[in-house]
Amino acid sequence: MAKEQLPEVETRLYINGKWLDGSEDPIAIINPATGDTLAKVQAGGAKEVKSAIKAANDAFSEWSEKSPAERATLMNKMADLVEEDSERLAKIMTMEQGKPLTQAKGEIQTNVENLRWNAAEGQRLLGEIVPSPATNQWQVRKQAVGVVGAITPWNFPSNMIIRKISPAIAAGCTVILKPSKQTPLSALALMELFDKAGFPAGVVNIVLGDSSTIGTILSESDDVQKITFTGSTEVGQTLNEQAAPTLKNVSMELGGHAPYIIFPDADIERAVETLIQTKFINNGQVCTSPNRIFVHKDIKQKVTDRIVEAIKDVTVGNGLDDPTTGPLINQDGVEKVVDQLKDATDKGAKILAGGHKLTDGEYADGFFFEPTVLDGVTKDMDIFYQETFGPVIPLITFEDEEAVIKDANDTEFGLASYFFATNIHTIDNVSNKLQYGMVGVNDTDISNSATPFGGVKHSGFGRENGTYGVEEYVEVKFVNIRTAK
Repeated sequence: MAKEQLPEVETRLYINGKWLDGSEDPIAIINPATGDTLAKVQAGGAKEVKSAIKAANDAFSEWSEKSPAERATLMNKMADLVEEDSERLAKIMTMEQGKPLTQAKGEIQTNVENLRWNAAEGQRLLGEIVPSPATNQWQVRKQAVGVVGAITPWNFPSNMIIRKISPAIAAGCTVILKPSKQTPLSALALMELFDKAGFPAGVVNIVLGDSSTIGTILSESDDVQKITFTGSTEVGQTLNEQAAPTLKNVSMELGGHAPYIIFPDADIERAVETLIQTKFINNGQVCTSPNRIFVHKDIKQKVTDRIVEAIKDVTVGNGLDDPTTGPLINQDGVEKVVDQLKDATDKGAKILAGGHKLTDGEYADGFFFEPTVLDGVTKDMDIFYQETFGPVIPLITFEDEEAVIKDANDTEFGLASYFFATNIHTIDNVSNKLQYGMVGVNDTDISNSATPFGGVKHSGFGRENGTYGVEEYVEVKFVNIRTAK
């Protein structure tokens, strides 16, 4: 296709309602499909972060005292603006992150739903009156926790932002956003709309720059009452340690290594079709992506043949051409897949489809990798325990229900899990014993604005979305009112 131009988008920092240049060297943003430099964005350091914290802190009193209905009105206006601007937002996302345009548009629509759902939920943060044995009135109130530092990843560069900001501002908090250096344009485009919607200065701020510097200052500041982070377990552990001395509220959505179990009584066609659809969302660069595919021995050959056949229809290309899947985010992502496949094949696994980086023609300057099926995966291979974040379907054979549950749980991660079965006893037993924050049974749709999203073990703590997501941004206050002499 002809070379596309990046839609016009702001490239400066947004602090206290103003667009500002940064004091650090600008950051080049690379299109992972072409290798082209799309733009250079302004970067800030300690000075800008502290300025953003002050702005958010100054804005908190007025914003938190607004009625929930007033906050909801602005949030719904923001939702309207996002919906109206969806084509531009989706194109920006595809060009900086690589995902197919249809997936980018879907992500933008999820933003609209998330804004509207949280605008409504913010008006339902109900306290309670507790019966007192005396004449006193016992009240339980819910109040905004304060200034929030939100740190977001590159794989969902728009929705991860809205999923954090929406419940925070609905509850009455103010926010300093630190998006990924690899995909800041989607974040900046959203800031344009927050500004256009008329949010008061300081309610939403964005600082771009070195992750370590910004993360450390946000985590250690006594003026930041909460950190919400989505990213790697290693970075999450560091942020949690840095936040500990100030005893601030922290929520973490970290790595995943989702099992996908196909039992012998499963609807095989549905299981395979759903696997292909889910695995290649964002080219496997999803923390909830199916990463270990357990298939019962009685149906193993049939399922394997069906997967190898189905993967032939998976198209790879520039996201603007709207293929099934696009490029990986960078060369490091490609090398991780290569290393895992080499380790597995050296130890006896077999590649049944794909297995190579794509380098010819339109793929020459991007980070493309073939959709891959890997059979004969065992526990001595890196891919069994390491999150792949790439387009690989690793097949593992199992025989016994309790044994496969044990193997599925044999990981430090505990975010998403999936299994396919029709026997009610299997469904009840497996869904109960899987050690994951989310379980999909005969389905993989586990992320919705109204339902809690999050994990256990090294996949983090706290929840996003749903009532639980808004509750992350409030603190509970008990008030005892003496009403009689």
